[in-house]
Amino acid sequence: MTTLKNFDVIIIGGSYAGLSAAMALGRSLRNVLMIDSGLPCNRQTPHSHNFLTQDGETPAAIAAAAKAQVLKYETVQFLNDKAVDARQLEKGFSISTAGGEVFSAKKLIFATGIKDIMPDIKGFAECWGISVVHCPYCHGFEIRNKKTGILAHGARAMHLAPLVKNLTEDITIFTGGTADFSKEDLEKLNKHHIRIVETEISEVQHENGHLTKLTLADGKSMNFEALYAAVPFTQHSDLPEKLGCELTEHGYITTDGFQQTTVKGIYACGDNSVMMRSVANAVYSGNLTGAMLNKELVDEEF
Repeated sequence: MTTLKNFDVIIIGGSYAGLSAAMALGRSLRNVLMIDSGLPCNRQTPHSHNFLTQDGETPAAIAAAAKAQVLKYETVQFLNDKAVDARQLEKGFSISTAGGEVFSAKKLIFATGIKDIMPDIKGFAECWGISVVHCPYCHGFEIRNKKTGILAHGARAMHLAPLVKNLTEDITIFTGGTADFSKEDLEKLNKHHIRIVETEISEVQHENGHLTKLTLADGKSMNFEALYAAVPFTQHSDLPEKLGCELTEHGYITTDGFQQTTVKGIYACGDNSVMMRSVANAVYSGNLTGAMLNKELVDEEF
């Protein structure tokens, strides 16, 4: 519980993007409240990669170190709770939490991330972030040269295929139904000896999250060590939409070049508003957001 109820900025989401924004604001002497429910999307991932100084560290360790550094700034507070309601006031905004707290702020930052929608495949969720992954840059080096599947079709599969081909020679695309590829696409896939399987995957067999076999709907099993998957997602929080923030056609929160949403006074950063999904990008976008929001505050006050 925090005794201060009115803040310059409330940040919903206290992972990498939220913490990065809070640091920039704390260093600008802003009274900041971060509200976080403790469920980051990468909580199952054993190691984080492609982030300078932290390559190979666990996501939890990176977040813990970041939080400790951010909270050294006395004007920044952290609340373990869940934001469940948001309202626009005459001047600013109010946030209500699951714990029954109500806070107000001049500005809001949503660093709430996105929620992956797991397919109805036995064992898939247990392997997510471990051996069933979304990003060649975050995970590709660790699963290089392994027998690898790609669960995607159409343009998404063609986006992943060359990136994965750069890391391994043994690739099979699982389309989960009738393949949707142009003649040109098929020629490229054939040229690089990339197989296509249209039969749906019914089970991901694994040992503690490490893929061993893929079982198909027709009962056949195939040995695999890694699987890239393009899964749909939804916003982790519906509060931005409730406040009137627009979403892009792909489902991300619409922001301008300064991370401001379509509602004045509300900013968004991290996975909820950009396609580039990585710790490094979350930190970058959070830092930019904190700086741009502080600039808005000083301009209003000067």
